[in-house]
Amino acid sequence: MINSNLLAVVESALADTASGNWQKPIVMFVCNILALLVLSRVIWYPHVGPKMPLPFPSLFNNVSVPAFLASMSAGHLLGTLMILTLGVDKYI
Repeated sequence: MINSNLLAVVESALADTASGNWQKPIVMFVCNILALLVLSRVIWYPHVGPKMPLPFPSLFNNVSVPAFLASMSAGHLLGTLMILTLGVDKYI
């Protein structure tokens, strides 16, 4: 049997997170673009493998698919840390 108090806690937690806001995706987008711009120039071998069809290839250093995936992974980690540490709901 599931305790009704547990259901009330879960329901209130889901109601708070489901409402969302528009600041979190903007912070995540900025962190991903920043990571792509910086890491595409820092990765040791960014041109090994098939090329990623990105717009403005000179701006994004014409990176390969593995370098793009690595940059996006790092961007998501950076964005998650920024959202959690900034407390986007409170300060922005």
